[in-house]
Amino acid sequence: MEYVTRHVLPGFRLSAGYTLAVLGSCVLLPLAALLWTACELGPAGWWAQVGTRRVLASLRLSFGAALLAATIDVLLGLLVAWVLVRYRFAFRRVCDALVDLPFALPTAVAGIALTALYAPNGWLGSRLAPLGIDVAYTRLGVLLAMVFVGLPFVVRTLQPVLESMESDLEEAAYTLGASPLQRFFRVVLPPLLPTLLTGYALALARAIGEYGSVVFISGNRLFRTEIAPYLIVQKIDSQYDYRGAAALGAVMLAASLMLLVAMAWLQRWTRRWAVLR
Repeated sequence: MEYVTRHVLPGFRLSAGYTLAVLGSCVLLPLAALLWTACELGPAGWWAQVGTRRVLASLRLSFGAALLAATIDVLLGLLVAWVLVRYRFAFRRVCDALVDLPFALPTAVAGIALTALYAPNGWLGSRLAPLGIDVAYTRLGVLLAMVFVGLPFVVRTLQPVLESMESDLEEAAYTLGASPLQRFFRVVLPPLLPTLLTGYALALARAIGEYGSVVFISGNRLFRTEIAPYLIVQKIDSQYDYRGAAALGAVMLAASLMLLVAMAWLQRWTRRWAVLR
């Protein structure tokens, strides 16, 4: 008797081939072209492009601010998602819709709006300046812009999980005398950790590559507020240095992949820990 292997979904070979073709042409092929262009410089030329003080300062700012912004996004995003899911109040749907504003708003418009708001003569900037707090054209402004664009990723990642969580365990912990903090950290937070890490990774990836909203509020001050994407654009627009731009892009790509791999490992570890506990 002959047995015929059947897949659950028909047309698996066609759909898999189409998926691999799209993935290769839209993702793998451009990345391979980027690495190939960067490798044309050779080790000495590559280090001459990325080893300068200006480039290293921009890389430190881009990745350092992105890591801090993603951490802030996780804390704020958890709070916003918790309020939107667990409470009913006036204009809740309006607040829920405003979370998606950074998705719909062009990044350049967001950067101009933040700059106009936090500039020394802006509505908030003029009130913060007497207190000695400068936001626009500083690293604080870069951080603020990255937090702005990354917050929706954390909120929208957490909301479905919070909505699907049953309150039985929380009620049981309450009847056993657990305090609100104990219920949150021992009952609610452990199942949320993998989702929090997912939101963190999404916010981090968005902040690292953000350009439009950061370039306006940063002021692009030499050695202080220049981000790596700005240097890449500058190398192409003003110097036509495609190899130098590719070398800097390859460094950002390698560092981003390392961070995402580390986040994926942490997600697997937290899922295993949540099951074993």
